[in-house]
This record gives sequence, structure tokens and C-alpha cells, in this order.
Amino acid sequence: MAKSGFISEFKEFAMRGNVVDMAVGVVIGGAFGKIVTSAVNDIIMPPIAMLMGNVNFSDLSLVLKDAQAEVINEAGEVVQAATEAITWNYGAFIQNIIDFLIVAFCIFLLIKGINKLKKEEKAEEPAPAAPEPTAEEKLLTEIRDLLAKK
Repeated sequence: MAKSGFISEFKEFAMRGNVVDMAVGVVIGGAFGKIVTSAVNDIIMPPIAMLMGNVNFSDLSLVLKDAQAEVINEAGEVVQAATEAITWNYGAFIQNIIDFLIVAFCIFLLIKGINKLKKEEKAEEPAPAAPEPTAEEKLLTEIRDLLAKK
């Protein structure tokens, strides 16, 4: 009994309109993210790199510790394993900031466009007609008008 109640409760939760709408938003958001990433990497950044002397932001880094080559003794045994350089990749951070700003700007324009469409829809809708006065209101209006004449 408890299982079927739990399953039906989960089914009710999962099929709720908000959850489905959110799932659709996540999927579309992922696709939109790919489009924006491509726009940044393939369209916006190449001219910026050209202006800056063919600098790729993703490649900008500061070496904190140089790479170490493998150390082998005379017997051919590895005394110290090779280590990679430790770098501070500030260029990737700059690239991510640019990506974020472009995504935020695109979403701003999208929301602004949607709000403009909503305003246009509201403007096109005719104003609701005034409701017809009830018989009682008509009678009271006649009485008022008669009293005003005297």
C-alpha cells in the first residue's frame, strides 16, 4: 500500500505542469548554451583576437610552477616522476565571463521581446463592454432623474 501511494504521489509530482515546463526549459537552455558558446568562440572572439594580435583568451595563463622532467638514475630507475606545470588560467576565466555576459544579454533581449509582444497583445484586445444595468439599477436611475426634475 505504501509503495503505490508513494509512486502515485511521485507520478502526480512529475507530471505537474511546472515540472514539465522546467524540464523543457532545461533542455532548451542547454541547446541555447551551445549556440551562444559557438557564437562567442567562432564569431565574436576571432575578431577580438585579431585586434589583440592573435591572442586566444583561453590560452592566457601565468605559470606558477614550471614542469619537471622525469629524473632517472644511472640504473635506469625513475627517481622522480615528471610533473606538469602548475598554471593560473586567467584567460579561461575571462572567456567564461565574456560567455556569461553574452548569454545574459541574449536572455535580456529575449525577455524584452516577449514582454513587448505581450503588451501588443493586450493593446489589441478590445476593452470589455460595460455590463448592462440590472432592472433595479434602471428603476433607481429613473427615480433619481424624476427627483432631480422637481
